[in-house]
Amino acid sequence: MADLPETQYAVQLIGPDELVLNKTKEVFRPGRYQILCRVEVVGLCFSDLKLLKQFSSHVRKSELVAGIDPEILKEIPGYVPCEAPTVPGHETVVRIEAVGPGVEDFKGGDRFLVQTDYRWLRTASSNGAFGYNFEGALQEYVLMDERVITSPEGESMLIPVSEELSASAIALVEPWACVEDAYVSGERTGIKKAGRMLIVADVKVSGDAFGNLFGRYGKPAQITWISESPAVEFDVPVKRCEEITELPDTGFDDVIYFGSNVSTVEALFAKVATGGLLNISLCGGKFERDVVTMVGLVHYGGIRIVGTTGSDPADSMEVIPQTDEIRAGDKINVVGAGGPMGAMHVIRNICQGVKGVSVFAGDLDDSRLETLTKIAGPLAQKNAVEYKPYNPTKDEITEDFDYTVLMAPVPNLVAASVHSAAERGLINIFAGIPATVTGKIDLNTYIEKKLYFIGTSGSTLDDMKRMLEKAESGRLDTNVSVAAVSGLEGATEGIRAVEDRSIAGKIVVYPACRDLGLVMLEELGEKMPEVAACLNNGLWTKQAEDKLLEMYQNS
Repeated sequence: MADLPETQYAVQLIGPDELVLNKTKEVFRPGRYQILCRVEVVGLCFSDLKLLKQFSSHVRKSELVAGIDPEILKEIPGYVPCEAPTVPGHETVVRIEAVGPGVEDFKGGDRFLVQTDYRWLRTASSNGAFGYNFEGALQEYVLMDERVITSPEGESMLIPVSEELSASAIALVEPWACVEDAYVSGERTGIKKAGRMLIVADVKVSGDAFGNLFGRYGKPAQITWISESPAVEFDVPVKRCEEITELPDTGFDDVIYFGSNVSTVEALFAKVATGGLLNISLCGGKFERDVVTMVGLVHYGGIRIVGTTGSDPADSMEVIPQTDEIRAGDKINVVGAGGPMGAMHVIRNICQGVKGVSVFAGDLDDSRLETLTKIAGPLAQKNAVEYKPYNPTKDEITEDFDYTVLMAPVPNLVAASVHSAAERGLINIFAGIPATVTGKIDLNTYIEKKLYFIGTSGSTLDDMKRMLEKAESGRLDTNVSVAAVSGLEGATEGIRAVEDRSIAGKIVVYPACRDLGLVMLEELGEKMPEVAACLNNGLWTKQAEDKLLEMYQNS
């Protein structure tokens, strides 16, 4: 460790919308169970922007409340919850520089892709994560702790990678894995086993309403009942309450509502637990207006909403798909397709091999659509998929969509997608609308069409491994996403470019190129002709990366 510097360049988030380049941040030495890594590259992500704006109010910036001994956290200088400054950046490849004396499974020189989502380390309403309440990769060196990055099943969040691929191609496996997770995640299709159920009835309900539901979809461990009607006889414990306000927030895994009172259903959203289900039986009625709906919790809280126009909540359950995957013949609409993540969704669905799908790619920026079409157009032709880019301000789109993917965290887009959806349409709220944000939704139409909101956050270790295998085998070139490069000096400008949507693709940051400003690939011919000569038809390559790093190593 004698050769390690005492200080380093690091981009730090010190408050809401306050980014600074710290040129003298301490390089932490590893403790007994810790690993010090050199950051090879880090991709900038829209999620970095969400952290930038929300800072300590972001669900992954709060304190850990379960999953690890608090005494261990005191030993980790990179654990920075709440108001503590953090280092963003989670799409990264690292190489080990030094390990503590208690570390046995890692050694210096090993190279890894980082899985950044620590799902077993719980915050109040989400989980811990690298680049959030643990310092991330927008620095030259980052310290990790084996006790944090190892799951309860013994799996490490450091995924070994070879030397064959560029660092950029490996790092971009992470956002591609988040895209993959948005489709392969499974849905809970029954009543939560041993769960807590809340039943609220504004109309008369008979015991027959539950026979079909419990017979087909299982029973909870306990039921809380709110209704002026007498409680139905159940063979599980029942607690009767008078008012919804008496109940704890996020207290119920399954919430069943009979009726069409807007104020009642709006009050019920807060009672749905993480991963919970709100099941609405309109019983022949209709809501008198659009319902203020907690759309942010679909993405970050994993809540789901189903409904039926009738009186049998079992009918609502039939709407739930097994997984979030696109289906044969689906007409798919990617809203915000010209951005980095939107382009990944378009390319993924074109290349997925699902028969008969068509992919509509919508964006307000014609230049972004043009850039996307240069890549997606040939892929669509190769895979015999109909591909239609469009600008909603110029092109009239009259289709009803079977699958909608929303790439902007805008509740009004969620509301609009309900009206443009086909019957039994899936609406994937991919962009992370903050958990506390609501939107007015036409739940009458949502229920009549048998629609289903889905949303996922982050990726799993299996997603990462699956996408890494695709990249290493040559089936997926993740570098097609790269649009610009920078060093840490240009990283703040890069994050602002993500914010104002001025660059269509991904921006990758090379900490070894400290003073490199933000450079778009089309500018390389003028600014770095030696690197530009290594591009492949304008696309980033390992050769271009090697040349860039060589130039800075020799400078």
